[in-house]
Amino acid sequence: MSNTPSDSVRVRFAPSPTGYLHIGGARTVLFNWLVARRAGGTFILRIEDTDQTRHVEDSVAKILDDLRWLGLQWDEGPEVEGPYGPYYQSRRLDIYERYLQQILQSGHAYYALETPEQLQAMRESAKRDKRNITYVRPNPVPTIAEGLAAKAKGHPVVVRLKMPDRDITVVDDILGDVTVAADQLEDFVIQKSDGFPTYHFACVVDDELMKITHVLRAQEHLMNTPKHIALQWALGFQTPHYGHMPLIFNVDGTKMSKREKEKAIAKGLPPPEIDVHDFRAAGYLPEAVLNFIALLGWSAGDDQEFYTMDELARRFSIDRIGKTNAKFDREKLLSFNTTWAAKLPPERLLAAFKDYMRVNDCPAKLLARAAPSSIPPYQAGTEGGLPDDATLSRILHACAGFRTFADVIKKAGFLFVPDEAIEFDPKAMAKVLEKNNGEGYRMLELILPRLEAQSDWSASALDALIESFCKEQNVGLGAVAQPLRVALTGSTISPAIGLSLELQGRDRARSRIRRCIANSRG
Repeated sequence: MSNTPSDSVRVRFAPSPTGYLHIGGARTVLFNWLVARRAGGTFILRIEDTDQTRHVEDSVAKILDDLRWLGLQWDEGPEVEGPYGPYYQSRRLDIYERYLQQILQSGHAYYALETPEQLQAMRESAKRDKRNITYVRPNPVPTIAEGLAAKAKGHPVVVRLKMPDRDITVVDDILGDVTVAADQLEDFVIQKSDGFPTYHFACVVDDELMKITHVLRAQEHLMNTPKHIALQWALGFQTPHYGHMPLIFNVDGTKMSKREKEKAIAKGLPPPEIDVHDFRAAGYLPEAVLNFIALLGWSAGDDQEFYTMDELARRFSIDRIGKTNAKFDREKLLSFNTTWAAKLPPERLLAAFKDYMRVNDCPAKLLARAAPSSIPPYQAGTEGGLPDDATLSRILHACAGFRTFADVIKKAGFLFVPDEAIEFDPKAMAKVLEKNNGEGYRMLELILPRLEAQSDWSASALDALIESFCKEQNVGLGAVAQPLRVALTGSTISPAIGLSLELQGRDRARSRIRRCIANSRG
């Protein structure tokens, strides 16, 4: 790690509250968090909410919830006491105003009085002359008195930084030196006409006052950094270490943007996972997501792929971040998730599954299509319609090898709904129950009395009963197990048939079989 301009490493993640946390933002959080943890430093969360036009209600709560799900706790920030708060920019306006006055008084900034129409005329003139569309500084610049007078009259007055007449070099810990020529830099707005600071100004002031030593962010911010350095020069601030990480693209080279979701929904297609919440709701494990995104642009230099957070914190370093853009391979993420689901201790997997159920409002979501019923969704050991922890653990064990928790629901969701909610798949009925003149229905009718008389409702006893029945009927296991499976679930998918019967419970299992048989009789 590079030498730091202060004794302690202090990094930050500074999202705008515009919705759930994007997966690219999650990687930025992770890399900053790892830098802080390896150095024994401090990770700060700062909410950049000065752009009132982009603020989305409840976004902050969503971002905090996403970070907690990932397990990336901040050391200073919202809900956490710290010496450099407040950590919402909208609550720091008086601080920005002080530094704005300082930079105006020093002559490094000035009030700009152009109307929107005049600015548009500048752009059109540059376009006609085939020049770069840049703001042209007035000569002379308006005085402070002229700016205040214009503001008093209600004119749309902004404040612009007077850019230095020299090249600016960004010393980047990832990309190396990046120099932007003076003629490519224009005076930019640091206070908007509504009185709010722009992102650039607030960001630079906060980084100084919060003693940020390293700014690690995506390459799309690289062109902002010369502006920030110019502001630091004008204000007499330190320049932190900068590192601009490679961008994340889909495998096909397209950008992972929220517009993808909007386009998919407009076309009636399943939207791709883009935000952290999408992956959470789709049934991914935070351990798998973190492990996967850690490898998007970073490598320890060996063949290791699976890392715990402790291992990542020990091995992570900025100098191992690459310069080329990363590809988000969803199939590889699925593979990671499958491996992590098999690796995690049972108690951790259970906690993650219960979180998935809560996020997806299960079983209420599964009951949405069901008619009102006096039969509760699940009988034994329930709380709020869910099985007890022991039963949920058995369900997870029965579905071992699943890729995401959505697979568990697909395989064992029948356990969480009342009988009336079971919808029989016509293809399953035709293939399993109706073929050969209703052979499947006949098997159900023959085995039902055996099940009615069965006292031991354990999976092993039920498997033994079914095996004995198959021998008596001189049929294979599938000839009996599959009709039972369709009767219980409405489909051909479930855990092992004996365990499915046990988990369903004696009364409800037999009730479903009777209902299925009755269905055949119209």
